[in-house]
Amino acid sequence: MLSIVVTPIGNLGDITVRAIETLKNADVVYCEDTRHSAILFSRYGITTPVRVYEKFGEARAAETIVEELKNGRNVALVSDAGTPLISDPGAVLVNALIREGLEYTVVGSGCAAISALVLSGADTSAFCFVGFLPEKGAARKKIAERFACLEATLVFYVAPHDLAETVTYLAEAFGRRKAVLVREISKLHEECVRFVLPDLPPDTVVKGEMVLVVEGAPPRGEELCSLSAEDHVAHYVGTGMTEKDAMKAAARDRGVSKSEIYAQIKGAKR
Repeated sequence: MLSIVVTPIGNLGDITVRAIETLKNADVVYCEDTRHSAILFSRYGITTPVRVYEKFGEARAAETIVEELKNGRNVALVSDAGTPLISDPGAVLVNALIREGLEYTVVGSGCAAISALVLSGADTSAFCFVGFLPEKGAARKKIAERFACLEATLVFYVAPHDLAETVTYLAEAFGRRKAVLVREISKLHEECVRFVLPDLPPDTVVKGEMVLVVEGAPPRGEELCSLSAEDHVAHYVGTGMTEKDAMKAAARDRGVSKSEIYAQIKGAKR
């Protein structure tokens, strides 16, 4: 198994007991900078062999780790500080493990949202924590309107008895998007269920603490560029922009000049 180990962001005393045990018991630890990690390892008597796993050699290192895991080795991954994958290397490796069907987990995190995001394999370059959806319809609608067009991974907390309704509602509000239900984080039955909204597999175990990770909206420019120039501008006007600013925004999306947008609209009205 690969263990993605969270390390202190400052005070070395903040590391968890399980993280120390995991690093000691691994066959090899991959680090961003072995010299940096050596300080932590020296503090806690960790003598496990270390190798470099840094951004520019990530694809090559990921291939090596996949082979090590297939050969039955226990591997740990750390960044210089904090949580791997969150503005640190690791995403290439996790996606490789998902493709290969190999096991991995997060060790040492105290935040379910961040752990679920890392475990999900979703885009970690930009994300937004939404939390629990409001119970009342009007409040839910406001949430949907606020986040529907956000081009960032969305992280929701969800109670077991609300799961089916939440999945259905998000599909209606956001459309068919990739999603991952992450449950029982750090426990014996930790699991990631991957699906497309609203098609949650019928055999999903609905119990325990759960986090729902949903991919963000497609780039707005791509979606709007499929419209006519007139409708593209009308979209922005509908958001409160002046017609002049709406034309500038549409021109920026399409990679053309504002005068060309104006000409297309004028031509369409003839």
